[in-house]
Amino acid sequence: MVRQEAGAALTMRLILNNDNRDPSVNLALEEYCVRNLDMVEPFLLFYINDPSIIIGKHQNTLEEINLPYVRENGIRVVRRISGGGAVYHDHGNLNFSFITRFEQGQMLQFEEFTRPVIEALAELGVQAELGGRNDITVQGRKISGNAQFTTVRSMFSHGTLLFDSELDQVTEALNVKMDKIASKGVKSVRSRVANISEFLSRPITMERFRKHLIRSIFHGIDPVPVYRLGEEEWEQVHHLADTVYRTWDWNYGMSPRFNIQRVHRFPIGEVDARIDVHEGRIQAIRIYGDFLGSGDLAGLEKRLTGVPYDPDQLARAVAKTDVSAVFGGLDRSEFIKFLHD
Repeated sequence: MVRQEAGAALTMRLILNNDNRDPSVNLALEEYCVRNLDMVEPFLLFYINDPSIIIGKHQNTLEEINLPYVRENGIRVVRRISGGGAVYHDHGNLNFSFITRFEQGQMLQFEEFTRPVIEALAELGVQAELGGRNDITVQGRKISGNAQFTTVRSMFSHGTLLFDSELDQVTEALNVKMDKIASKGVKSVRSRVANISEFLSRPITMERFRKHLIRSIFHGIDPVPVYRLGEEEWEQVHHLADTVYRTWDWNYGMSPRFNIQRVHRFPIGEVDARIDVHEGRIQAIRIYGDFLGSGDLAGLEKRLTGVPYDPDQLARAVAKTDVSAVFGGLDRSEFIKFLHD
């Protein structure tokens, strides 16, 4: 059971995440809380993630990320249970989540949940406002994106706060390199972004910023009422992280059906691949071109069918295939890079 550590007659309680920065654990914690906590009073959760891209529930992961850059820089990719677009998290990004009882009419009403944050920013001299459908902006530049999730009895409204994030990383990580892709997923809308630190009259640390938000949202209550999860509950959170948020099936395989056409002219000739992907696996692939190979092209296509659309999995699927013979001189690693990067 979750146990109370301070006060009675609480208006809200702060959930402690033990300074965890693993995005899989933090998203699992958020889901566990919204599904299991008693919503007599609302809760507030703050967390900071290691460098990661957090994908909206209904998005095609591969359409949202620059996969070569993500792999090269060790950036985690994790799907969340709320909708909306892909966002980049790092140590300069503070995430907040208001977890409350669900009431009819609250969904997509972001003003109620962003107002306390906007007021806290105003106390620091940062004049922010709710812009568009679900963003917090300063001088027309986005500093926060927000999304929501609901069960039949509870909900959360959560958002990012770009405090001192590596904006160049944001641009590169979300700069999709695939040349031709047609997807039924929900595409992210890229906005001009900014760090909150740019608008501060005096620099402050992330920790001081977090403490200011907590003090403002809790109206100066000291000590702040907190909830600390017990050992059994943490076990359930970590089980959820392991069985869902760290799995390829959830983070990539949940992507909506999409079709890809990859075309490239190699020294051996042009190769044109048409790939149909459903639930993250290749359902069908046809390869065309003017190359002069003499190998078993149909056999290669058959070996790739049913394989997860992941470069490591593709490489294993054709490990025993003489790819060079099929295409008349194309190296196996070049072929895998062509299919996926």
